[in-house]
Amino acid sequence: MSTPATNIADQADKAVLLREDLAGICTLTLNRPHQYNALSEGLIEALHRTLDAIAEDPSVRVVVITGAGRGFCAGHDLKEMSTHTEQSYFEDLFGRCSRMMQSIIALPQPVIAKVHGLATANGCQLVSICDLAVAADSAQFALCGVKLGLFCSTPSVGVSRNILRKRAFELLVTGEFIDAQSAASDGLINRAVPEYQLDAEVTRLAESIIASPAVAIETGKKMFYRQLELDLEDAYDYADGVMARNMMAEDAQEGIAAFLGKRKPKWQR
Repeated sequence: MSTPATNIADQADKAVLLREDLAGICTLTLNRPHQYNALSEGLIEALHRTLDAIAEDPSVRVVVITGAGRGFCAGHDLKEMSTHTEQSYFEDLFGRCSRMMQSIIALPQPVIAKVHGLATANGCQLVSICDLAVAADSAQFALCGVKLGLFCSTPSVGVSRNILRKRAFELLVTGEFIDAQSAASDGLINRAVPEYQLDAEVTRLAESIIASPAVAIETGKKMFYRQLELDLEDAYDYADGVMARNMMAEDAQEGIAAFLGKRKPKWQR
């Protein structure tokens, strides 16, 4: 079942974020194509508000974030930022953006970045903070703030948790662009595909997630990020408890019974 695309934005401005729901997949489209989908204050707010709503929506199984026009996201809106000079404004802006990024990790549903064109600075951070990422083989990535005298501090948090330390630092201090194949090799994205296959590959990935019961996916996402913060012994202790509780879920019991009975499982959700 599908629903019409929904505009999420201040009514005084054109919609900066579009939402479309289809068969358990919620697609959020950054909709500032003439600004390469730069993350304005309005777009940051719209994304955060919408992600919070999705977290409470059991009909959504997977979220896809993509961009309208010729690129994925060019980072913060420098033109908007240039109208301010006070440090308190920037601390508030970057704080709100970081909380929005963290809401992606906190979301029960997996989030897939569907990337085409450019993903630079904070746009590269957005790719890194999504749980999964698929890019067109023509896409390019960069942490290019250093070229403007502004080290990509907040983007470094997500990117350095995706790729090796020395590679991340190299990208941060050189601002160099890398292609999609390099981004895949570095671990920033899962894979690069020809641009004409991008939609189909993201749909295939999303549907492969939806094929498993929601309780396993939602339990697993929370567990995966939490255990990364722990040392080995504590991680195993935590995982033991999570897996034991997961075993009590109806869908886990059904999955085991179906496997033993050599039949197809009937998931609750």
